[in-house]
Amino acid sequence: MKTKVPPLDLQAEFREIRPEFTERARRIFASGRYILGAEVNEFERNFERFIGTQYAVGVASGSDALLLSLMAFGIKEGDEILTTPFSFIATATAIARLGAKPVFVDIDPDSFNLNAALIKRKITKKTRGIILVHLYGNPCQMDGIMSVAKRYDLFVIEDCAQACGATFRGKQVGSFGDFGAFSFYPTKTIGAMGDAGAITTNNKELYEKVKRLHLHGEEKRNNSSRSYLHAAIGINSRLDEIQAAVLNVKLKHLAKWNQARRKAAERYDKLILRAGLAMIEIPKPNSAGKTVYHQYIIRAPKRDQLLAHLCSLGVSAGIYYPIPLHLQPCFRYLGYRRGHFPVAEQASREVLSLPLYPQISSREQNHVISSLSKFFKKTNI
Repeated sequence: MKTKVPPLDLQAEFREIRPEFTERARRIFASGRYILGAEVNEFERNFERFIGTQYAVGVASGSDALLLSLMAFGIKEGDEILTTPFSFIATATAIARLGAKPVFVDIDPDSFNLNAALIKRKITKKTRGIILVHLYGNPCQMDGIMSVAKRYDLFVIEDCAQACGATFRGKQVGSFGDFGAFSFYPTKTIGAMGDAGAITTNNKELYEKVKRLHLHGEEKRNNSSRSYLHAAIGINSRLDEIQAAVLNVKLKHLAKWNQARRKAAERYDKLILRAGLAMIEIPKPNSAGKTVYHQYIIRAPKRDQLLAHLCSLGVSAGIYYPIPLHLQPCFRYLGYRRGHFPVAEQASREVLSLPLYPQISSREQNHVISSLSKFFKKTNI
């Protein structure tokens, strides 16, 4: 029987939380309160404490978290926002949806994150802020980015979609910038049972703006549940009670699960070195931070052939991301061409994600490395 290694095992995660979640779900159904109830309130307070910020707002998705953060700053047509060309598309489309211009800055070749040393070259009179991405769970070099932002009076939004629980100099990501934007899509380091997200901030004024904007811009008045007074044009982006209940339970396990991810990544490092696979470049975590390995990313020659080989042996590897954002058809209007961001373009040709999740076994990881070895032995690289 052929060994199969999945990209992750959500059923194993659920088995760990089933008893407590089942009880919370029972209480929700008994209450009849499915939106903006006790679970959401509890999660927002729990998440504030975990990230170390004064405020947190539960929203419907990580994409909405980015969009609402930009809306709170009044981003409009003609504004420019600096960001990375190597990320999931939601990072840049949040900017474009408001009529603003995504201005891409190339990445660091080791971390795959926004290269702080290149930011200053892209700042113009129209630049309002920076959206950075802690890609693959590896924290950005926050010292350099925050220093540039402060010098040029730019806001900073941290896209923490893949990095919940990662730290830089002992502080949680999502606590450095004006906003932290989190996704709780099921595959994330902490995932809901559907779409969900959150925004964190230490700024009371920005917090109050987001609280209004994510509820259609409605103003609260006299502690009433509804005022029907809309001072701003917002959107409907609410974290529901069931998703909040899942997150309340999973948040208790997150530190343990992230540590298991790190141990699995260390095991991959050792197995790759032991197998003599010198042609493979293993991840290089930020030395001043602590990654959570949302993805274990290698660089490899003949990447596409290697991916096909691994899949044929039951190894669910993947590519994140095969097309950098500046070359996506939807951003053709920005005028970027191949060669504008060579580091991101090279990464898109070489990166490969190996299966990694908290419950992955040594046997499964051994099969992954054995499969890698067979490919390079066969191709004589």
